[in-house]
Amino acid sequence: MPGCRTLLAVPGLGLTPRTAAPTLHALGPGWRTGAVRLPGYGEPCASGVPLDPADLAGRLLDALDRPAVLLGHSASCHVVAEAARRAPGRVAGLVLVGPTGDPRLTPPVLAHRWVRTAVHEHVWELPVLVPDWLRSGPVTMARGFAATRRHRLDDALTCVDAPVLVVRGRHDRLSPADWVAALAAAAPRGSAASLSGGAHMVPLTRPASLAARIEAVLGGARTRR
Repeated sequence: MPGCRTLLAVPGLGLTPRTAAPTLHALGPGWRTGAVRLPGYGEPCASGVPLDPADLAGRLLDALDRPAVLLGHSASCHVVAEAARRAPGRVAGLVLVGPTGDPRLTPPVLAHRWVRTAVHEHVWELPVLVPDWLRSGPVTMARGFAATRRHRLDDALTCVDAPVLVVRGRHDRLSPADWVAALAAAAPRGSAASLSGGAHMVPLTRPASLAARIEAVLGGARTRR
């Protein structure tokens, strides 16, 4: 479609692209949208397949057939940021939604924050999320989480010259407001936003609000080829 901008989403750890589908649909006809499935992030992961963000970034770049804005959610923010660091000419912008990696969140603190976040999610999300998690399995989830814990997202963003939007839901305790602000400050062209509602699953639960933020910050991203 002539004149369209391109945005590709990478689902969160253990999830499939249907969690991002409402936001992609809300972006409207001015965008060419799609999703990229990666091992552990939309695709089953065999034992021994690396889940390090740098390895997955290589797979992501192999899947790009044109410059694009990349949307990461939760743990996949690490993957899209690595892709932008590796190939700046092929990534026109980043949208990091509910990024993980805050080094202050040790496993016990993270568990507590997960509970505080989950109470602001919706019961209707469960038929979407639970089958994805069961399909991925606990081993893949644990391996993927450990890999992102070793990755410094803030360091990766210092090398990204494209515009970067870091956004969270108001009640997302897994991605605190000061962490989102710090990530935006690390990127040379970063901006931070907290939506008026929602928690960690805002691509699914707050698609219109998230799409409006994307359009405001990255609507002019040059992804055409």
